[in-house]
Amino acid sequence: MKLVKLVMLAMVAAGITPLLGQDAARSTADLHTKANPEILPTPIPEKSPELPELSQLDEIFKQTSLGKTADEYRMRVEWRKLQNQVANDPAVVAAKKTAEAARTDLEKRKRLGDYYKTYYERMQALAATPEMKAALDGFKAGHLGMLLQPRVRPTPSPAPSATPAPVAKPPGSPIPAVEPPLPSGR
Repeated sequence: MKLVKLVMLAMVAAGITPLLGQDAARSTADLHTKANPEILPTPIPEKSPELPELSQLDEIFKQTSLGKTADEYRMRVEWRKLQNQVANDPAVVAAKKTAEAARTDLEKRKRLGDYYKTYYERMQALAATPEMKAALDGFKAGHLGMLLQPRVRPTPSPAPSATPAPVAKPPGSPIPAVEPPLPSGR
């Protein structure tokens, strides 16, 4: 019950307070007197300073840095726009399909290299700023670098022979040697 009374009191006080703020202030200033003839308006200079056009102001604010995070965000937005423009390009789509259709790992890596080159060439052609072009070069180098296999030593392919080499049996064993099974991909 006390809570209800307290809430009612707060509502009444909140309703009266704005009414008190509406009282008119006493006017001591005479608004109907004539202007002082000694005070003249300041003359406008004949040559006003040249102000830049609105488009020039937009370019200035686009170029100014708002901080590292904002610049990275702006770069990412521009990169995503370029990706969306290039994604449906017929040459890029065809290069991606040929890369996906590769049968061997080596063939797929070569085709993916061609795909990345085509993809980033199209994006660089559409890029507007030198910063974006430099970023695209970095992305391209990163993708092409993933295709390399620097730790894999190429094995020379054996010369083809007309007859297969016989498998020798271990000494003292009546069972011929059997090639070990290939490791499973578990």
